[in-house]
Amino acid sequence: MTPLDQRIDDVRSSALREISEAGDRSALDGVRVKYLARKGHIAALFEELSSVPPDQKPAAGKALNLLRREIQAAFDARLGQAAHPEGRRIDRTDLTLPGKQKWVGSRHPLTQTLDEIRGIFRRMGFAVATGPEIEDDYHNFEALNFPPDHPARDMQDTFFISKNVLLRTHTSPVQIRVMENTPPPVRVIIPGRVYRNEAISARSYCLFHQVEGLYVDQGVTFRELKGTLVSFAKQFYGSSLKYRFRPSYFPFTEPSAEMDITCFLCGGEGCRVCKKTGWLEILGCGMVDPNVYSFVGYDPKKVSGYAFGMGIERIAMLRFGLDDIRILFENDVRFLRQFA
Repeated sequence: MTPLDQRIDDVRSSALREISEAGDRSALDGVRVKYLARKGHIAALFEELSSVPPDQKPAAGKALNLLRREIQAAFDARLGQAAHPEGRRIDRTDLTLPGKQKWVGSRHPLTQTLDEIRGIFRRMGFAVATGPEIEDDYHNFEALNFPPDHPARDMQDTFFISKNVLLRTHTSPVQIRVMENTPPPVRVIIPGRVYRNEAISARSYCLFHQVEGLYVDQGVTFRELKGTLVSFAKQFYGSSLKYRFRPSYFPFTEPSAEMDITCFLCGGEGCRVCKKTGWLEILGCGMVDPNVYSFVGYDPKKVSGYAFGMGIERIAMLRFGLDDIRILFENDVRFLRQFA
């Protein structure tokens, strides 16, 4: 028997005896500190391992670990007897410890933004329509007034699955599908994911979300379009905002416009986000081009309508003060917990 083996036996004997003789919980805790604490007798024995010959260290280490487990088990058993002398099951819950917080899931910031937009338009009388994310060239381009050689096709870098099958580049194809199957009047919004073959950066991603709107009936005017969008903007951004409409171009609307609002981050004074202009572009819109009606069997002499579309990521980034679109798709729990 080595000197270390002898000291292990001595510590085992004295520890078991003192645990057995402890008269109350306080005395028992003192025994625990004496033998099991970081500076206790067993820890001191572990420090002696450095002086043990290399060929004896494995056996010595095993003996020390066995000693620590044995003393801990004896202490736990004695503690249970002290707390429950009648041998009842021990409740080891320490009611003095602070509680552990349980994280509750929340809706993603994109979902929050989309739900709020959807709620506003539903209160304004719009139904909700959806459509396939894998589209054909006809619905994604041709029926929306994009002829095969139209230069506007180059505005949208497309993921093609085959020659005539693709991942939709906007939610506008659902407008065509709705009008193909529904006689006027039609009044819908179309939320959904869209895909574009763009370089991923802080400001662009290969997929994003849109909300498209469509209203077709007899006598629909551009004035109604402006009134609808101004009402939406004031409900979503606040009643004090200023707005403007600028002429623009989209193949499937004529005339077309983009809607700007005063930058709600700087109050229109000019900042980095609004590029010092005091304005933020929030959506594109216009009156449905009469050529589109020819693809769905509507008579352009009897009906008119408007359409609009907005990107949800851009709106969410502005609302929550985000400067990188990629964080919305990384599922980083540290980020998502901010919205719980």
